[in-house]
Amino acid sequence: MPSPVERGRFDVIVVGGGHNGLVAATLLARAGRSVLVLERSERVGGAAASERIFPGIDARVSRFAYLVSLFPASLLRQLGVRIELRQRAISSYTPVGDTGRLDARPEPLGELLQRVAERVFPTLTEPLLSRDELRRRIGDDEAWEALFERPLSQLLEAMVPEDDVLRGVVLTDATIGTFAPADDPQLRQNRCFLYHVIGNGTGRWDVPVGGMGAVAHALEQAACEAGVTIGTGTEVSQIATDDTAAEVTSADGGTWAASHVLAGVAPAVLARLLDGAAPAPRPEGSQLKLNMLLTRLPRLRDPSVAAEKAFAGTFHVNEGYAQLQRAYAEAARGSIPTIPPCELYCHSLTDPSILSPELRTAGFQTLTVFGLHMPARLFADDETKRTAVEATLGSVNSVLAEPLKECLALDGDGAPCLEAHTPLDLEAELAMPGGHIFHRDLAWPFAESDEEVGRWGVETPHANVWLCGAGARRGGGVSGVPGHNAAQAVLTASR
Repeated sequence: MPSPVERGRFDVIVVGGGHNGLVAATLLARAGRSVLVLERSERVGGAAASERIFPGIDARVSRFAYLVSLFPASLLRQLGVRIELRQRAISSYTPVGDTGRLDARPEPLGELLQRVAERVFPTLTEPLLSRDELRRRIGDDEAWEALFERPLSQLLEAMVPEDDVLRGVVLTDATIGTFAPADDPQLRQNRCFLYHVIGNGTGRWDVPVGGMGAVAHALEQAACEAGVTIGTGTEVSQIATDDTAAEVTSADGGTWAASHVLAGVAPAVLARLLDGAAPAPRPEGSQLKLNMLLTRLPRLRDPSVAAEKAFAGTFHVNEGYAQLQRAYAEAARGSIPTIPPCELYCHSLTDPSILSPELRTAGFQTLTVFGLHMPARLFADDETKRTAVEATLGSVNSVLAEPLKECLALDGDGAPCLEAHTPLDLEAELAMPGGHIFHRDLAWPFAESDEEVGRWGVETPHANVWLCGAGARRGGGVSGVPGHNAAQAVLTASR
């Protein structure tokens, strides 16, 4: 149920109750500020949500975000938040013909990435370093040139010679939610890749026990214990500021005053709230997400690997290097890829608690399919969405010994347990412009101008309005980093 808030004045108003907004609110409240969080939906957490989405079925599915890597362990300790993150039994399985590869990763590349991760990740919660200072901290010119200066394609083609499958497995980390080829001169793929491989200095992606909703619940509890006021069912329609004081207005005419406003919304949404119009160009997400419940895991074409093992990590489907490039080219021409590259995650193998005891006993499993190179521009209508879903299921079936639909459970109404989210669906449900899961293209984790050095990467043109969502510099993913940095920026400005 919505939780309305009476009009009044606060030191800080946080617009958007996603996980970053809750992190910022908690830190500021503990520092003695009065804090109000306004969330348009009837629950907080944003994309960190677990829900029973299939009627009559007791399975809690992480509907949007589903794995955790970038949330600093030190920040969780600082917040006093207890979230159990479980490591998956294997890293990945990649079908190749009638066989497959477990935990495919080129060793020299792994060593290079570990050196970078160990040095870059701690800087995410520090004031911004200059480009030269971050390069000095990394202390590895080869790694710097390969990841920060040249298209990722050059590194992959040099370090993984003549192994299309292995190149593709690595490249997938550069294309999650990012529509770019391996040789993109803008290096959008490099930035996406960097954030996917530096988490907590290891790059490991873990399963939150209880689903992503458990993360949101723990953060909400911490915020409430710190004295944060949370108003749900309250959509903000306008933010007015003179750079000293601000007023926030809701769609139903409520108004609240504050010294500072933190925006847990996308930068394009913030621009509309401030000025009435979003800036161009419009962000564009690029993914298709399918949530499913299976009565059992499907049979593999590979007789040497048990399905329970193959699905325990990231199950790569048609994600060879050439296949990824081909799919990008088709999508860039305006067509759903003929054989969509995608990857599967069976979280219930790592965390059975998301299923009821009855479902666990019967052998049911959840399955998430994340499709790459599915930009928002392709989804003009429901028919295109159906085409994309069927093409993706066909891609999955091409590496299995039986059609995936034969394993789909039926809900209480007799319908298949399958939910699909296109970028446009994410925009409608989560107010992410263009369905961009990072709110906009990811930025480098260093200052790109002299003026940015020493700042927190959350600044806006207004002295008392700050970004605290995924669209901040050093944003993206379920990390809490933008929330931490926005809180630090407010505390610094208030001294």
